[in-house]
Amino acid sequence: QVQVVESGGGLVRPGGSLRLSCRVTGFSLDYYSIYWFHQAPGKAREGVGCISSADGSTDYADSVKGRFTISRDNAKNTVYLQMNSLKPEDTAVYFCAADRAAYCGTYLPEYWGQGTQVTVSP
Repeated sequence: QVQVVESGGGLVRPGGSLRLSCRVTGFSLDYYSIYWFHQAPGKAREGVGCISSADGSTDYADSVKGRFTISRDNAKNTVYLQMNSLKPEDTAVYFCAADRAAYCGTYLPEYWGQGTQVTVSP
């Protein structure tokens, strides 16, 4: 059974850091590229970044470049989103999603997690 489960959200102060985890079951990270999206209250869901299955290359939205890093541990079937220098505007529900593709690009993944809340506030 395919499952995508995010964890690690919470409340953090501006300038702080948080690491989200995305554990997948029912398929291998060897064949699925993993995306992170976020959705702020009243706004559309937006892509944050992606890590490709083929070679681990990454892609990021301009708003998070230099602050967020996506990594993976295939042995643990887990992808991570390390978020540094967090800003109040990063407050959102963060979703992990999987796409059976060698490389990032479509931002149209097949499988989605339920999301985890990240709140950046003094």
